[in-house]
Formats: sequence, C-alpha cells, structure tokens
Amino acid sequence: MTDQTRPWTAFYGPSVRKTIDAPEFRTIGDFISATAATYGDLPAFTTCLPNGMNGTLSYAQADEMSDALAVYLREIAGLATGDRVAIQVPNCLAYPIAAMAVFKAGCILVNVNPLYTPEEMAKQFADAEPAAIVVVDMFADKLVEAMQGHPIPNVIVTRVAEYLPAMPRGIVGLVQKYWDKTIKPITLPHIRLPDAVKAGRAKHAQTHNALESYRQTIEPDDVACLQYTGGTTGVSKGAMLTHSNILMNMEQTMELIEQFEKGKEVALTALPLYHVFAFTVNFLGMYSQGAHNILIPNPRPLSNLKRAFENYKITWMSGVNTLFNGLNGEIWFQDTPPKHLKFASAGGMALQGVVAERWETVTGKPVLEGYGLTESSPVLTFNPYGKTRLNSIGVPVPSTELKCVDEDGVDVPQGEPGELIARGPQIMKGYWNKPEETAKTIQNGWLLTGDIGVIDEDGYFRVVDRKKDMILVSGFNVYPNEIEDIIAAHPGVEEVAVIGVPDGASGEAVKAFIVKRDDTLTKDAVRAYCKEHLTGYKVPKAVEFRDELPKSNVGKILRKDLRAQEQAKVENA
Repeated sequence: MTDQTRPWTAFYGPSVRKTIDAPEFRTIGDFISATAATYGDLPAFTTCLPNGMNGTLSYAQADEMSDALAVYLREIAGLATGDRVAIQVPNCLAYPIAAMAVFKAGCILVNVNPLYTPEEMAKQFADAEPAAIVVVDMFADKLVEAMQGHPIPNVIVTRVAEYLPAMPRGIVGLVQKYWDKTIKPITLPHIRLPDAVKAGRAKHAQTHNALESYRQTIEPDDVACLQYTGGTTGVSKGAMLTHSNILMNMEQTMELIEQFEKGKEVALTALPLYHVFAFTVNFLGMYSQGAHNILIPNPRPLSNLKRAFENYKITWMSGVNTLFNGLNGEIWFQDTPPKHLKFASAGGMALQGVVAERWETVTGKPVLEGYGLTESSPVLTFNPYGKTRLNSIGVPVPSTELKCVDEDGVDVPQGEPGELIARGPQIMKGYWNKPEETAKTIQNGWLLTGDIGVIDEDGYFRVVDRKKDMILVSGFNVYPNEIEDIIAAHPGVEEVAVIGVPDGASGEAVKAFIVKRDDTLTKDAVRAYCKEHLTGYKVPKAVEFRDELPKSNVGKILRKDLRAQEQAKVENA
C-alpha cells in the first residue's frame, strides 16, 4: 500500500506507524504475562458498585490468579488446547481473571451475554460446544434448561462482588439473596471460582512449567475467541478471532490514539466486556497501557455511574450514542462533569452530531467516533485526536484498507455512497462451522461490511447507513441515519429511530419513533421541523411516540425490532 492509495495517513500523528508488520507478542497469554510484569502492583481492575462499594486487583494479582485458573482448567478440569470455555459474567473482577485464564490455558473464549434467555444460551452452546463455563450466580439457574441438549461438563460459578473485601462482599450477597432475591439455588454440580483458583494454585505449585507447555501449543493464527454476532445476514454466527487478529487490532487502535500515558490512565468501562469493542479496546487495549480499569456491572440506570465518576479520576471512557445522550441529560453529570477526562470514544451505532456537540459543551472534551464490526476484531477506523470531523467515523487504523464499492464490487466515484469493504490483519479467520456464511462475507480477502459509506477526497469516511436499513421511497434511497440526526437535534426529542414501512403509493414510507424530552411535542411539530431540513420524500409520513425504544444490551437502538412490530401489525390487520 502506498500513501497515494491511503491518503488518510496524512492525518496520522508524527509518531504513528502507518504499517504494523506484526504484533509485539505471539499470543494473548504472552501479552498478558509480560504486561503484568511491567505494571506489577499498579491497580489493574476495580469493580465499582452503584453505592460506591468496590474491590481492586493489581496487575500482579490478576496475573497470578489467572495463572492458577488456567492450570485448573487444564490439569483438574481436563481441558485441552482448543477447547471452548464460555464466560457469562457481567463487568466485575471475575471477568478478567476468567478471560485471561482461558487464553493462558490455550483454550478458546466464548463470550455469552449474561442476559440471554435459556433458549438463546442453548443455541450458542449447541454451536460452540463449550467444555467449561464461568457463570455469574444471578443467572446460573438458566443453565439447567440451556444445557438440556448440550451439557457442559465443568461449571464454575462466580458473583458480581467476587474479590471485593469481605464486608462489602457479604453485604451484597445478603441483599441479593434475601432482599432482591436475585440469587436462586444452583442445582447443577459446580465449583465456586475462588475454590477453582485455589485448587489451580495448589496444582500449579506441583506442576513444573505447566503454563509454558500450554503456550507452546498455541500459534498466532489459532482461534482465541468465538465472538457471536448477527453479522450481515441476521443469523447468529461465531466470528473466529485469532490471537493475531485481536493483538493486531489492539495495537492498531492504541497506535492511532497518542494521548494515553502508560501507567497513568483511568478508564471507565460501562460497556459490557463481552461486547467486542469493550473486549478489545477497554479490556486488552487499556491493559496494554497499564491503565486502571473501573468496571461497572450494570450502567442502568445511569445513576449507577455517579459514584465511579465521583471516586475515580476518569481520564477516558467509551460508549454508544445512547449512553452519551443519556449522560448529557443527567443533572448530576451536568453539575459535576469529569474534570480529568481527556476524551471519550464512541462506536457500536452512529454518533449523532447533536449528541457529540452537547457532550463537548458539558464536559469540555470531545467524543471521538470510530467504526468496526465483530468480524474485524472490531476497529477499522477512528477519528484522530484534534482532527475530528463531526458525523465522520474518521480514518482507517494502520495497516487497514477501506473502500466503497457498488453491487458488482467496483469502486464508486469519490464522494458517492457504496458498500464499505475492508482488508487488514484484524479481519476474522471466518465463521465457526459456517464456511458458506464465511464465503458470503469475505470475498477475495475483503470483508463485506453491509454498511453504506462515503469517502471524502482526503480519506475520511462517513457511514451513511446499514445496507439493510435503507428505505426505498418512490425509487429514491433514504437513509435513516440522516433523518434521525435531524430529528435528534429538535430540543423536544430525547431519542429517535427511523424505519421504512410498507406503503402502497410509494413502496415504502418513512416512519419515526420518538421518545419525548418535552411532553408538549406533537406529531405535526415533528413533521413541520423535518420539512424545514429535509426534502419532501425524506419527511416521515408517520410519527409514533413511545415511552422507550427497543435496545440491545449495549444500548444500541434496535430498528429490526421496530420493523418486526410493524410487520406484525400488517399481518394481523
């Protein structure tokens, strides 16, 4: 690749490598151990509960405990290289210990959403066939039903307050068991995480060079993680992310961000670690910086974040548009915005211009938008600090190619919309057990993202919308993101989602779903506002007010759920 084919490299800082030939470490386990040796007694992870109760592990402690758990998995549970280990745990100290142990053991991590229903869990278990699972006690009762057709031989149970000091840990346990009644009896054979770590520690003391022997069986191109995604076709699939994929993407992203000071950053992780962005950037990326990572088990309601902002000098955080929008509206956040924040990072869904502007007004610091997919480990682009462009996903990270193509795969003219396709060392190996789906998504070495984008003359990219979300009104292409950005700027609007609905006259019509900020807002006022800013065929034909919009567990508004609801109305009419 030359600078002529990568014009965006002109916006890299002077110390940013344009190309990264190979990651610094062979495997994630090697990276974890070497980094822990560097930062030793510095705080690595803190669980911060809504009431301020907390517990912390240093780099050295997390490293030693994950060593012990890795030995437990291999020597006591009997797992082998390449066996899958599911982790179904919210953000708490148990997550990094378990995840790091899986990598050190030479096994494959399978992230499972803790809020999944037994049916959803069963589907993922049937595909991944895990040999072990680390599960939080609050949801362990779902395992009985989820494992009926797909038994998991080794069950390790943890809790949100694991490794907090004894008193707060006991208080949380009593509240969950007797007050909230969120902890139900666990009828499956299982071992508690501290007991597994203790057993592994004892075995490790008797086993010569066990961890080193596990490492010798792993290659950089081996699968490290099965990250499940709906992908571009809607069918849940396990993206095979290799050690090299994840380490490269971590380095690519950290390389482009020049503002971090090693050993001095304090990161707020409100996005769940089982989500690929938080996993690669918040967990591993900030670990590589020697950062102190503040883990939030549940960011809803947003007041759950208040004590974390009060008690820790947060210098960086990541989130999705709805998180930033929500914090913008919190009185306590407006009154005492984080004083030490350098910037925030956004991804997962389009960052609306009005949300970014409000955030900078409240905090005095920018929120920088990036872009990626599970299949790309995930980061493909990021806005360079100080060179941010509103409504832009920024420029490709080092060693990454991105372009816009038409339906035939031919490059579209600069400035014209086309499907974004990407190539680079962070692109997945393929989908687990799904070669046909892999062939649809990766063609000639390029990942087909399913997103419509535009590249400007100097290499900045903008996502217009998801290909499948595009609305066809009387032959015209209408992109929901554009309409949502306009409506979101109305002072009476809290949240908005736009979809296409069947319309006999025009094929499809634009419909907007709105959560009000101002109770006096009317449908006519919304349409009149849109007519001032949009051409006629883009103006919503229908407006519906809702108390809330359907969201994923990371806070991404789910247009597909709204479309399904509208389709059900048509079928039942």
